[in-house]
Amino acid sequence: MRFHFALTLWTSVCQAVQHYPAAWGHYDLCKFQIYTEEGLTWDYMACQPEAADMTQYLKVTLDPPNITCGDPPETYCALENPYMCNNECDANTEELAHPPKLMFDIEGRNPTTFWQSTSWQKYPKALLVNITLSWNKTIELTDDIVLTFESGRPEQMVLEKSLDYGRTWQPYQFYATDCLDAFTMEPKTVQDLTQHTLLDIICTEDYSRGYVWKYDKTVRFEIKDRFALFAGPRLHNMASLYGQLDTTKNLRDFFTITDLRIRLLRPATGATMVDEDKLTRYFYAISDIKVHGRCKCNLHANSCVFDKEKLGCECEHNTTGPDCGRCKKSYQGRAWSSGSYLPIPKGTANICIPNNIGPVTRVCDNELLRCQNGGVCVNNVRCSCPSDYSGLLCEKSRCEAELGGCQGPDSGAALPPPPLRLLLLLLGSALLGGASAL
Repeated sequence: MRFHFALTLWTSVCQAVQHYPAAWGHYDLCKFQIYTEEGLTWDYMACQPEAADMTQYLKVTLDPPNITCGDPPETYCALENPYMCNNECDANTEELAHPPKLMFDIEGRNPTTFWQSTSWQKYPKALLVNITLSWNKTIELTDDIVLTFESGRPEQMVLEKSLDYGRTWQPYQFYATDCLDAFTMEPKTVQDLTQHTLLDIICTEDYSRGYVWKYDKTVRFEIKDRFALFAGPRLHNMASLYGQLDTTKNLRDFFTITDLRIRLLRPATGATMVDEDKLTRYFYAISDIKVHGRCKCNLHANSCVFDKEKLGCECEHNTTGPDCGRCKKSYQGRAWSSGSYLPIPKGTANICIPNNIGPVTRVCDNELLRCQNGGVCVNNVRCSCPSDYSGLLCEKSRCEAELGGCQGPDSGAALPPPPLRLLLLLLGSALLGGASAL
């Protein structure tokens, strides 16, 4: 099974020509063909895959493994009505089973499908469930994480993330009807956060307090509200957000995951006291989980594929690896570096260059190794020279190759001053000497 986030080259080129700011502002092109004196060549830019529903590509694990209802079959009472006890769960009957996969199936079915846990028959021992979502790939979150509960929202819950494939975990957010009592934390909301406190881990009571059976079903981790602290309420200023993500590693890592873990600590009770005579009223049931994001490709790919049960970037810029995290074998002329969102709107590709470029990391730049005579430095690899000039830094007049040289009767071009010519010759010799030493 494959999914593609990239367009064909021809479509990409057309879009770039017709909708330059919008297309490049979203970093959906990795390269673009331009005309130079040497003909058609590539101009490289930072790029990333399009965001998608990432629940299609995950593996779900429950702990304890036998926490799903139906083995043995069990009859449940409705939380809002303890005398309505006609809901049966039986793992061996398809119509009555509630396996974990129903957390990720198509919504809108009637009746609603959902995963369901065993009931709280061992009260007062806590009814604890860990639901782990694993991608075996780094993912960048782009929208709110949304859980939809069918049994009342849990009274205590923790959402956790991992950046190292489940080896270590960090809390994302705590949820409780009483944050002080459950986690000794002052209750807050995402609206209490600022640009300086965005990375703070908070406990919220917004998704646990109160009980309205028919309507209060969702629990959120608010990604977009956090984005809005930099990009504005309607996310119109994404350039500001991209700039912050580019320069602040902790912020970028905050929205990056390999795994999510939902720790369910206490089910909805609908009252202050647990009815010990009707413990089959208390359980967890989740009908939907939404996780939107994109493959992390270090701004070196605009396409990601799901092949052989695994996600992987389709790397550009002479990079390779699941996250485009290293240079190809023959393109290690300088150290690998991730792409950059800056300068906006097209960023910096930081492509890997061929080994035969030599040990010098830059052929040209905008500081010491400037292209001469109006030349433009392309990706620090070469100078794109005006038609009248050639050479490593556009230092040579093309008339030098003509009969009579630049002093000929048909030439109006003048030679550079002797000191500059000597400096350029020494620089060219050093670069060529370094390349031959490889």
